[in-house]
Amino acid sequence: MSPVVLFAFVIGYFLLLLTVAWYTSKGSNNESFFIGNKKSNWMLVAFGMIGTSLSGVTFVSVPGGVGSGNFFYFQIVLGYLLGYLVIAFVLLPLYYKMNLTSIYTYLDNRFGVNAHKVGASFFILSRVVGATARLYLVINVLQIFILNKLGIPFIATTFVILLMILLYTFEGGVKTIIYTDTLQTTGMLLGLIVCTIVIIKSLGTDFSGALQLMNEKGYTQVFNTDVKSGSFFMKHILGGMFIAIAMTGLDQEMMQKNISVKNLKDSQKNMMSFTAVLMLVNFLFLFLGGILYLYATKMNITTAPDDLFPTIALSDAFSGTIGVLFIVALVSALFPSVDGAITSLTSCFCIDIIGLNKQVAEEQTKKKTRMKVHVSFAVLFFIMVLLFKVVNDKLIIDFILKFAGITYGPLLGLFAFGILTTRSLNNKLIWYVCIIAPFLAMGIDILSSPEWYEKKLHISLGLAEISKNIFHGYKIGNELILINGIITFLGLFIISKKNTGK
Repeated sequence: MSPVVLFAFVIGYFLLLLTVAWYTSKGSNNESFFIGNKKSNWMLVAFGMIGTSLSGVTFVSVPGGVGSGNFFYFQIVLGYLLGYLVIAFVLLPLYYKMNLTSIYTYLDNRFGVNAHKVGASFFILSRVVGATARLYLVINVLQIFILNKLGIPFIATTFVILLMILLYTFEGGVKTIIYTDTLQTTGMLLGLIVCTIVIIKSLGTDFSGALQLMNEKGYTQVFNTDVKSGSFFMKHILGGMFIAIAMTGLDQEMMQKNISVKNLKDSQKNMMSFTAVLMLVNFLFLFLGGILYLYATKMNITTAPDDLFPTIALSDAFSGTIGVLFIVALVSALFPSVDGAITSLTSCFCIDIIGLNKQVAEEQTKKKTRMKVHVSFAVLFFIMVLLFKVVNDKLIIDFILKFAGITYGPLLGLFAFGILTTRSLNNKLIWYVCIIAPFLAMGIDILSSPEWYEKKLHISLGLAEISKNIFHGYKIGNELILINGIITFLGLFIISKKNTGK
């Protein structure tokens, strides 16, 4: 299909989002921006959160990873289920009981201002890097398959996309995102289902026949029983559980939407409905990956894992039958993970870092400050995407999970220490513990898998023999976040004392 036609659909989609934003942001104020005036419909929140959780990375990297990792990714999804149960029945009751606008206010109430700033700062770091990595991946796909052919440079694409996201989140914030995310999740799931059906038909089979073909190739293997492997099933399930707790339950972006729901009961219904649908959708993405590799083998197509889906969907073989849907679905997967990130980062910085909600100022003055922060994060996203372009790492989901394990660990340790103990902390030393812990965790991970870091950094660390002697072939996987959280917890215990106040 002509890149001009595909580009026209992208522009049309942007205009639709702006129309929805204009309509939903009427009468918005700072409370609308931060928590949607606590009037969000739980069903809309649950459905929209699917798009936020999956993102463009899931859309291309999860199917692309089936070729080398089979269905092992579903082990992580099973871990998510356990993590979401903890969020629904442990964390959400806590957040509603304290009537929080920012979840990091809990750390202030429990430990003091330094813990509050640490929690907010690690969230900002994690979300900026994670969201911009996802944004880069999707922009790069659009660039390679559409915009390069139109002579539009990467820097211009990045600028325009961020400008569009800024425009439709500028006024309404969470109030608007609840509706735009619902629209975008619909587009993403529609694209996923239709593309899957069309490719199955092109293989001359049906759903069960495709599953049988994948099974013969070994793609459908879900559980990895090699204890030394980074994708060993217990590592993935345990790691997935704590990734879910940290990246959803301790993440202001995800919780900002949950606590915008009217009451705790509805928020819990939202969380469990979201969990059930998310598991099904992740399975469909893995199934799609399997049939993509079957089709690639049949047609003798070889390409990078992240490029497999767009290469096939936009090929001449389908004459545009799924090309438009792929592009719309890809953009639909992109926006929920970026619009929510910029909005939540703005909320976090305004409330947790500069204390905008505590300032004695008129509403209009606070709104101007919030808008300046909002624009500043959009500029930061622009710079970060350009940096990712320079690095140009293809299978980016590995990087995101690794980085999350390093940066979300302190959040996991802080919240766990606050909930599981009654001890108080030495406020002056909290920063030291939460900075040292990730470096210790990363050092352990480097010793476990020096080849991964050598590949990413393009340098020889010379640690292979040391790694072999210490770990004997054992590779740390997604349990890195748990290791990091435990180190943080132990460090906090060292600088704590019994709370004699109560």
